[in-house]
Amino acid sequence: MHPAKGQWINLTVGDGTSMRAYVARPRDAATAPGLLVLQEIFGVNGHIREVCERFAMEGFTAMAPELFHRTAPGFITGYNDYGPGRDEAAKMTIPGLEDDFLAAGDWFATDAQTAPRKLGSIGFCMGGRMSFLAASTLPLACAASFYGGNMPQHLDRLARLNSHLLLVWGGQDASIPEQQRQSLELALLGAKKSYLSVCFEAAGHGFFCDQRDSYNPEAARLAWPLALDFLRKHLDPEARQ
Repeated sequence: MHPAKGQWINLTVGDGTSMRAYVARPRDAATAPGLLVLQEIFGVNGHIREVCERFAMEGFTAMAPELFHRTAPGFITGYNDYGPGRDEAAKMTIPGLEDDFLAAGDWFATDAQTAPRKLGSIGFCMGGRMSFLAASTLPLACAASFYGGNMPQHLDRLARLNSHLLLVWGGQDASIPEQQRQSLELALLGAKKSYLSVCFEAAGHGFFCDQRDSYNPEAARLAWPLALDFLRKHLDPEARQ
């Protein structure tokens, strides 16, 4: 398969706003399953765009929408300063995010390459929680969350959740206490939701991103095929054979 190269597109959201999104396609595939790649608080930066391209190389049409588009279109900040991203994240609303996910879902549903195929999501850090929200907004086949914090605050959405879930954690992640992880998993178990939870005990928050100080090469190396296998199982089972 030839190297994937992404491009920016513009989506019209239901509330009348315009949202940029970065899309990377597998070049040698007539059709491909769709994958929402949901950003960290640092924006749709080089790392997130590279993740989209890596997924495209693996046979997915990957889209990373700019979730801060209402208040800070084009927002990107460095990994050494959490403040600006947290400020923008605090301005997001659930109705606004639902509109964003619906706009992305509509795009996949009308795209010639992805319309016949299933749709999933994966998110990192803030995007991990966004992946849970997307899965309770759209009819996703599956959703993966890498160290997504504060998901128990959305347990009122469990009845709307019909996706298979992959939850990936870092055991040394001080920002997501073990009690929070257990609370989410117990709720999913009680609601009879399909989920897989994997914890890399030696890894911290943000371990998958090679641009962060918390990058853990070994955990990232193991987490990548885990995520691919999960996504292929639910979005593209023939690719696993």
